[in-house]
Amino acid sequence: MKKLFTTLFAVLGFFTLAHAQQSKGVELGIGIGYNGASVSNDNNHSTKSKSGFNAAISVDNYFSDRWSLKAKAIYDQKGWAEGYLGEAKGIDFSLNYLTVPVMANWHFGKTRNWYLNFGPYVGFLLSADASQFNGSLKQFFNSADGGLAYGIGVKLPVADKTKFFIEFDGQNGVTDLFAEGASPYAIRSVRGAFNIGFNF
Repeated sequence: MKKLFTTLFAVLGFFTLAHAQQSKGVELGIGIGYNGASVSNDNNHSTKSKSGFNAAISVDNYFSDRWSLKAKAIYDQKGWAEGYLGEAKGIDFSLNYLTVPVMANWHFGKTRNWYLNFGPYVGFLLSADASQFNGSLKQFFNSADGGLAYGIGVKLPVADKTKFFIEFDGQNGVTDLFAEGASPYAIRSVRGAFNIGFNF
């Protein structure tokens, strides 16, 4: 876990340095959330949702009072429930990722306290396992996942330069989760989350 958070801070530290000269202000954030994750295939069949959590740190680089570029580093619990598309009943699959979205962030409302964001993400597989199976299943999955990230939220001032946020964010994968030859199916991740946290 220590190694994970070291990686998170390194990623966001690099992002901050790369954009510092162009920024009109930088806002940092920390948050946690509840995940609902599933997978779907090319025929739009989907699995049951699996519950999990996420923990994130973020950097939001402002270019005006309406637009910023936001990056996150997220410990993301994904996967799916009840096997795959009705098979292997009662087995839940757990896929844990380090997810890094980079999104355009639009701020709106009278005080610009609402925000809507969208952009690409890449996820790096940390572990893969399943209930009723012993050992790692990581070799059956691709090491990275990519897709579209999006979200909407509101920030509420609680102190000078500190805001409490509530948000929904989603991810829709566009790459196959299975490693080549691991399955005849091509599956893509779908994840929604309700998050809370602080910006400062």
